[in-house]
Amino acid sequence: MRFVYLLIVLGFPLVDLYATVRIARLTQVPVWVWLGLPLIAGCLLLRNERLAFRAHTSATMHGEYSLLRGLLDSGRKVLAAFLLMLPGILSDVMALLLLALPLNIGRGEYAREAVGANRAGTPRNVFDGDYRRLD
Repeated sequence: MRFVYLLIVLGFPLVDLYATVRIARLTQVPVWVWLGLPLIAGCLLLRNERLAFRAHTSATMHGEYSLLRGLLDSGRKVLAAFLLMLPGILSDVMALLLLALPLNIGRGEYAREAVGANRAGTPRNVFDGDYRRLD
């Protein structure tokens, strides 16, 4: 059984590169374009997700964002970034499908609840302060 797993792990990149070369020959686009552009996109996605993960973690600490939802969303994007960085078009298609999954369907209800009031029950859109009317 271990040999089957080893064959899958070692065989997928070879099949992926073969499919990339065939598609590059079919579309008359150089192979380095099919390999280079997703690599750059994966690096940018990973960098942006690192910055967004910091913001989500901070929002989670303040009770404005669900911890599990943030981890699931961040993990999905990191996995998609690594799939984009793998050489080959099949892994790129899997990464794009992973990014297109609507995993945050129930987010609207939680977002409305979090925007409306904080844990103490005070509205978030009310600012304390003094004002003076000028006529």
